[in-house]
Amino acid sequence: MTRKIVEELLGRMAKGDHDGAAELFAEEIDWQLDWPEEGHPAVPWIRRRTGRSDVAGHFRMLEAYHMPELNGTSVTRILVDGADAVVLGHIRQTVRANGQAYTSAFALHLTVEDGLITRYHIYEDSLTVARALTAGADISE
Repeated sequence: MTRKIVEELLGRMAKGDHDGAAELFAEEIDWQLDWPEEGHPAVPWIRRRTGRSDVAGHFRMLEAYHMPELNGTSVTRILVDGADAVVLGHIRQTVRANGQAYTSAFALHLTVEDGLITRYHIYEDSLTVARALTAGADISE
């Protein structure tokens, strides 16, 4: 069941079905993005999320800052061990505001319990993302 839920999540995310993706999450989730605790002012979608009602907003905000038609995110492997899954791949995005493209390897750790995702931990190159979003901006102040 874990693999099926993970593949369904990835499919909904690829289609931009934010509400559909959120439906796959439990009411309460363990959410973590691999960023410093204080986040980064140029990357507002990086913040704590606590449950299903907050998940669609994350994906909507991520899309608002990027050009989905230029997304080249790819999955290279899905590893499943019981309720846990790890998705490995590469993110390729283009920032809407400045046209800056970036790539980053990622690992996504998910846990599926009772048919719903209860853990969403993603690890990516946060420095590359922040640099792309601030390209051309004066961030010296």
